[in-house]
Amino acid sequence: MFKNLLRSLETIEKTKQLSIPIKTDSKGYIDKQCPNTDCEFLFKVNENDWRNIFRDEVVWCPMCGHSAEPKQWFTIAQVEHVKTEALTVLQGHINQAMRDDAQKFNSRKSRNNFISMSMNVSGGHSRTFIFPAAATEAMQLEIQCEKCSSRFAVIGSAYFCPACGHNSVERMFQDSLRKIRAKKDNMELVRAAFDAVGKKDDGELTCRSLIETCLQDGVTAFQKYCEKLYEMNPGAATPPFNAFQRLAQGSDLWHAVIGIGYNDLLSTKQLDALNILFQKRHLLAHSEGIVDDKYIKMSGDKTYKVGQHIGVSGFEVDDLVESLTKLATGLRASAHYPPALIG
Repeated sequence: MFKNLLRSLETIEKTKQLSIPIKTDSKGYIDKQCPNTDCEFLFKVNENDWRNIFRDEVVWCPMCGHSAEPKQWFTIAQVEHVKTEALTVLQGHINQAMRDDAQKFNSRKSRNNFISMSMNVSGGHSRTFIFPAAATEAMQLEIQCEKCSSRFAVIGSAYFCPACGHNSVERMFQDSLRKIRAKKDNMELVRAAFDAVGKKDDGELTCRSLIETCLQDGVTAFQKYCEKLYEMNPGAATPPFNAFQRLAQGSDLWHAVIGIGYNDLLSTKQLDALNILFQKRHLLAHSEGIVDDKYIKMSGDKTYKVGQHIGVSGFEVDDLVESLTKLATGLRASAHYPPALIG
């Protein structure tokens, strides 16, 4: 009576794998997600590069650098889709087999004129074909690795190539500056969001904090950039700890190895303004932004008195980004490092 059902169950039991395709987005990228539960960063990789450039052994997370086998990089949404599709399709096969058995049973004429029997199968899933996993919308920042040429896309920042694990010094620095600009340029959106829920004061505090962190982000990004470039010079000794957070000391270190200091790349006015911003960053990090004698002495800033709280303006953030960009570009050009080294 249930031959089709039994046959279908046997087929399901023998089926070891169910192939469920994953769609690409409009630009030919497929979704991936970091399997590290502390990260779970979403990104995309070019489908052709995934087949032709990515290695069979390992993939790296563009954000945290976590490495794992390629089969571990499905997104949470893709995994849930696969589970749902597999269950739906298997139920569809069982449902269809039962319907076929019922139709066959009902097609036979009963030999007993006093008893009439029929079989009816209702409900259940009838779909036996697979829907592919949909792709999320295209991501804004598309990147091509300088080392292996693989293409990937992210929202925000990326520090590692998912195909080869390459850590691009240049890209990290540029992403940090882009993050600083984004913070500064979106202050009004932040204020409006707080105003909309009646928390105007909280909005001002948040905006002040955001723009102050721009100084910390800029100084840290420049420090890391300089450390990476500096260590590539064969004649350079290991610099003192956080030396490139101090403009005078950093300039002297560069002058000793390449014959170029910061005063060769920035005007006196620009360098003085940058020094004030570096000192403001130090004050915010170590003294909650409260002016002391050391700040006035080191910065030469006469606009504040001891005990005041320093302020940071959007114009100062623009000046910071401009000056750091000039320094980084000038140092890289003057040192003549091969592009393959710093990527």
